[in-house]
Amino acid sequence: MSGVWTDAELLQRAGGGDESAFQLLYQRHRDPVFRFAYRLLGSAVEAEDATHDCFLGLLRNPGRFDPQQASLRTYLYAAARNLALKEHRLRKNDSPVTDDVQAEADRTGAPEPLRRLLDEELASCVRKAIAGLEHLQREALILFEYEELPLAEIAVIVGADVGAVKSRIWRAREHLRKILRPYFENRSHCEIT
Repeated sequence: MSGVWTDAELLQRAGGGDESAFQLLYQRHRDPVFRFAYRLLGSAVEAEDATHDCFLGLLRNPGRFDPQQASLRTYLYAAARNLALKEHRLRKNDSPVTDDVQAEADRTGAPEPLRRLLDEELASCVRKAIAGLEHLQREALILFEYEELPLAEIAVIVGADVGAVKSRIWRAREHLRKILRPYFENRSHCEIT
């Protein structure tokens, strides 16, 4: 396929059996959908399954996506969110999010081992604190901070108004400040120079 195709055009072609159109859609949207599902589910395997199910559902029933109501990205995030909620209901609890996706590659001039250990400890504390957030707060925070989506798009994905999304993000940040405050207070006393 050549040229720049819109998501709606690619979806129409994919629905008609054009595999290359589906591949282009998948390449465009797979990574952000996977990241979002991973951050909600805390498991790379479950996130991969959710991502696969989002695209499979789209291919099986392309008519469910209405480009007049939302972008395909928004539609896929909402589908991933729904699958994550379904999984949480099946588990009957919110399991902690762990970050087993590939670690950040070593940079030249990497920090000293102790600095690196402290940075890893902070990252672990932040992941645990985010995992401890109430589900609605966690998903709003992830979409805003990690996926960098605008508030209006988040509102469409989570099925709430912009004010509710702002409130969820604010409450999530406040909760994180409260949970992480002791860590930062203790860490500031042992800063490495």
